[in-house]
Amino acid sequence: MDIAITGSSGLIGQALTTSLRTDGHHVIPIVRSGTGTGSLRWDPEAGTIDAAGLEGVDGVVHLAGEGIASGPWSDAQRDRIRTSRERGTQLLATTLAGLDRPPSVLVSGSAIGYYGDRGDEVLTEGSRPGDDFLADVCVAWEGSTAPAEAAGIRTVHIRTGIVLDAHGGALAKQLPAFKLGLGAKAGDGRQWMSWITLHDEVRAIRFALEEPGLAGAVNLAAPGPVTNAAFTDAVGDALHRPTFLTIPRFARKAPFGIGPLVESLLLVSQRVEPAALQAAGFAFDHPDLGTALDAVLARR
Repeated sequence: MDIAITGSSGLIGQALTTSLRTDGHHVIPIVRSGTGTGSLRWDPEAGTIDAAGLEGVDGVVHLAGEGIASGPWSDAQRDRIRTSRERGTQLLATTLAGLDRPPSVLVSGSAIGYYGDRGDEVLTEGSRPGDDFLADVCVAWEGSTAPAEAAGIRTVHIRTGIVLDAHGGALAKQLPAFKLGLGAKAGDGRQWMSWITLHDEVRAIRFALEEPGLAGAVNLAAPGPVTNAAFTDAVGDALHRPTFLTIPRFARKAPFGIGPLVESLLLVSQRVEPAALQAAGFAFDHPDLGTALDAVLARR
């Protein structure tokens, strides 16, 4: 298959690119800068993209967007988080819809932030959206694919949970503290964390590309969500380090940033189930946190 990918330099994009190329697929990175062989140029802010280079591709995976944990949420950063997703997705979807030979599928990024802070409620793809900043971003993000859907392109919105990897993402940022015995639960630790290993994230995206019956919202989260306290203990156990500390709810600073950013990443509760994936026949290699940490941390 010929697969075009935005965000190919990110944690998920790099792993997906490697996986596809290893299996003999042709990957076409869609990049903002550089002149790498086989890549396409785009500039979402300027509204430009190499449409001709997308003619005839089999599928597109859209992962680009300003990182939500790249800094404190100033008004300017909030605007970058929102507009980078809306403009990029609108440009891509509109371009694909206008091609003479459009792809059969668009797998477009989203996040479980769609659901907001929901306590112990079990969340599936049919659950209503939340009412906070990230939920609003995700609703607009998903809605921006409308031109592609109207053109008959099968569109999958991958609502990704916390991606576990030892070399990138949230877990990698936490590992130094855990290794020093400073691993800590956030608040009372009863909030639910929905996670997925990078390995299964890539497998699920490829499944979405290849499974013709899969469309609409799809939760990319393992079927074994855990509380923050359980997650903290599990990581500590895997590293043989104590985890008796607590980040108070009133704390405004943490390794992930300050203020609302901390609350959104550490203190919200999202108990997400991968109902659509499992109904379509996808089987997780790492369905529970124990096997996931064994794989991610390479612990024998």
